[in-house]
Amino acid sequence: MEKNLLLIRHATAEDVTNSSMVRDFDRELTSRGIMESARMGKHLREAGIVVDAIYCSPAARTNATANLIAEQLKFDTDNVENSDKLYGSGPRGYLALLNELSEDNNTVIIVGHNPDISFFADYLSSDDCGGSMSKATAIYLKFEDLAWAEISQKSGSLVKRTDVKELS
Repeated sequence: MEKNLLLIRHATAEDVTNSSMVRDFDRELTSRGIMESARMGKHLREAGIVVDAIYCSPAARTNATANLIAEQLKFDTDNVENSDKLYGSGPRGYLALLNELSEDNNTVIIVGHNPDISFFADYLSSDDCGGSMSKATAIYLKFEDLAWAEISQKSGSLVKRTDVKELS
């Protein structure tokens, strides 16, 4: 059975470089980030993407990105799942989550953070994924005849990379 994975970097969030008032974990999307998320979700819906599961880091910006995309896909936002493995655990955390997915899921979205999500895309793909992902970029990978537990290094093929800036 074919497995489909969309890796999406969170959209534009508050810049709190010089602020000690807001933790990185609590950074919210900006109005631009909200628009980017909705635009990416609309693009995926128009491309005919139907997802079985959406996972995101519990950080505010990834959670908001995932929920806005879910709304556009008509995916119940109550079913968007937070995973601690997607915040600060590196690509190994992403792989651990992926390898534990139920076989009932054929198409899954993971919304995460750079640089981990870019490294993870490169790790999984036998193709060049185009380097570091910009905010609200989606990388669509396909895995032929593999269970989620069998997915590992260079086992996927790049279907498409979409940068939200390319969308009208």
